[in-house]
Amino acid sequence: METRELLHTTERIEEALATLRPFLNADGGDISLEEVTEDGVVKVRLHGACTSCAMSSMTMKAGVEETIKRVAPHIREVVAVSKEVVV
Repeated sequence: METRELLHTTERIEEALATLRPFLNADGGDISLEEVTEDGVVKVRLHGACTSCAMSSMTMKAGVEETIKRVAPHIREVVAVSKEVVV
């Protein structure tokens, strides 16, 4: 993916996540975009209640991935990155 396409894709993904955010916020969670790789992998980070929710894997596949692929069909995969441990 060239730089301009990557920027456009990132903007579209941020807009897609903004549509999901109210639903996640309502349950005490949130989501942030961490990275869009050149080979079409989107990395997101779940926050708050979403990090320990038993339904988070379903939310990722049926909610987040589906929404992102709708606005950016060339995305291969959406993955959640784990919370960093601060010592």
